Amino acid sequence: MINKDKFEIMKKGVRLLNFARGGLVVNKDLLEAIENGTVACYVTDFPEDELLGNDNIITLPHLGASTPESEENCAVMAASQLRDFLEFGNIKNSVNFPNCELPYTGNVRILAVHDNVPNMFGQITSLIARNGINIGDMISKHKDKIGYTILNIESPVSPEIVESIRAIQGVRMVRVIDKK
Repeated sequence: MINKDKFEIMKKGVRLLNFARGGLVVNKDLLEAIENGTVACYVTDFPEDELLGNDNIITLPHLGASTPESEENCAVMAASQLRDFLEFGNIKNSVNFPNCELPYTGNVRILAVHDNVPNMFGQITSLIARNGINIGDMISKHKDKIGYTILNIESPVSPEIVESIRAIQGVRMVRVIDKK
C-alpha cells in the first residue's frame, strides 16, 4: 500500500507509523524516501533486517500478545474453556468446532458431533422423542462441515439409546454427561 508512488505525493518530513502489517510498506522505497527526506521517521513493530540500524527508523518488537500478562490471561482462559468443555460440553473459541454453549439445566446432557448435513438435528431429536425422553433445552451449531449438538434431557439415557444415536449416518461422536 505504501510504496514509491505514495511517497512521491507526500509532504517532506512525514512521520509514518505501521503497526498493522510488515508487508504494507515497501522497504526499498521507504529507505529511499528516508534518504531523500520525504520520511523523517518510520516506526514499526515489524523489525525486518533491512530496516535495522537506520537512525530514522524505530523498530519495536511485535509482542502485543506475548506480554506476561496476556500469556497468563490466555492460559487461564484456555484452562477455563477446557474445563467448561469437559464438565458441560460447551465449546468456545475452537479453531475447528463451532462455538456452542448452553446452560446446564438438567441432570443429563447428550453431546453429539456430526456432519453438517440436512436433517441431522431432526434425526437425533426424533430418536430421543421416540424413546419417550423429554428434551428440556437444546442447541445445534455448525462450522463448515462439522455440526455440534447439545441436548439437556430430563431423564436418564440408556446405553442402547446412545448407541442408536451413534448409528445415525454422519454422527461422529456421542458423549453423555450425567451429573447425578
